[in-house]
Amino acid sequence: MNTRFFSELLQSIADRGRALIPGRERRAPGEVKTASLVDLCNQLLSGRGEASGVALAREILGEFNEMKTGERVAFFEALSNTFGHDHAQLQTATAAYQSDPSETNAAKLSAAAEPRRQELIRRLNLAPGATAALVAMREQLLNALELRKDLAGIDDDFRHLLSSWFNRGFLVLRRIDWSSPAIVLEKIIRYEAVHEIQDWDGLRSRIDPTDRRCYAFFHPALVDEPLIFVEVALTREIPGAIVPILDQSRTPIDPKMATTATFYSISNCQRGLSGVTFGSFLIKQVVEEISREFPNLSTFVTLSPVPGFAKWLNGERRKDESAVAPQDRNTLAILDTPGWEQSREKVAALMPVIGPLAAHYFLVARTGRGRPVDPVARFHLGNGARLERINLMGDTSVKGISQAAGLMVNYQYVLADIEKNHEAYAANSEVVASTNVKRMLKTEKLPRALAAQS
Repeated sequence: MNTRFFSELLQSIADRGRALIPGRERRAPGEVKTASLVDLCNQLLSGRGEASGVALAREILGEFNEMKTGERVAFFEALSNTFGHDHAQLQTATAAYQSDPSETNAAKLSAAAEPRRQELIRRLNLAPGATAALVAMREQLLNALELRKDLAGIDDDFRHLLSSWFNRGFLVLRRIDWSSPAIVLEKIIRYEAVHEIQDWDGLRSRIDPTDRRCYAFFHPALVDEPLIFVEVALTREIPGAIVPILDQSRTPIDPKMATTATFYSISNCQRGLSGVTFGSFLIKQVVEEISREFPNLSTFVTLSPVPGFAKWLNGERRKDESAVAPQDRNTLAILDTPGWEQSREKVAALMPVIGPLAAHYFLVARTGRGRPVDPVARFHLGNGARLERINLMGDTSVKGISQAAGLMVNYQYVLADIEKNHEAYAANSEVVASTNVKRMLKTEKLPRALAAQS
């Protein structure tokens, strides 16, 4: 009720303030949008009153929303070229600080070092519903960045501000169950990014049984709009395959008999918030929440996809010198046979070859920056998890076969080791892994650090 009241109040201020915008009534419908939008942005930055500022912000966001792709890119170019740093002011502030490094001059230098567009984005956030509109604007910017790397500076500003606005202190953890509002349940179906939910029955099987849980983070400015959510299965042991987890005909277990909480799907809902990290906070808080409800739980793991393995393996197969041994190349040709996963003989032939290569993928393969090549691994290892187990043929769905040759993995969160594991990864990109995973790797390919730990 309070949120609705303030939203309506801002809307009223915006409606009244619109009449205070000079020249607004003279603009023709066919006028060039980018130029007029830049003019409005300059007016917004000129320090006008609150009412006209709210109206201007609403006007700018509304017009941006109506723009076509090319017009939006032109607007981003204007943000880059017109609303960057005031170089003269920056030079003056730098000279003053070098001459007298006082707190006052340091503050002036800090203010001068900020691009004008950061203040513009802050003022745009005055409008009713502006936070959601700015998240959507950044999504459009991310689309443009795929071809226009020169706009990266604008994205840095968006990410800087959104990281503050979506600070963990503003987020609210809510459990999603069958009694949650229909609008939220519909979005859980739509945003599920790991294991598609086909229909309402599929959703109910994931959130309604006594041994299933779903939690999401929400932000007060995005009402009924989940930012990220996690689906949890309560089990008696660490699962190695996704089919039994998703089986709608299974018999639920008594959650008081469960020993393991398995995070089997984590979905980010807002692409415009990419790079604003919620996942680590979500996992840690869900562990705390679910431990209070079920103190019998002692093990916390994921059942995670391996989205880049098939692509990496295909690349290795094409190289003359690679992780693929010459004697294994003919066996790996089975992967080119449609439906190979349905043949026991082909699976039996492949798995002894796939296993060591999977271990190499996680323990040895690195990006140009020296990080693990798998994005899901980077996420969980960076959060302090341990690579516990590689599950061959853990996901035999079409997606699981095409992206990962059927692989799934378990990352385990041991509360006492999280900080130590995080530091090892952050400092040296170390992949903390169980002995079972290390044993899958052929001895001659085992890095010294890992060999010493075995």
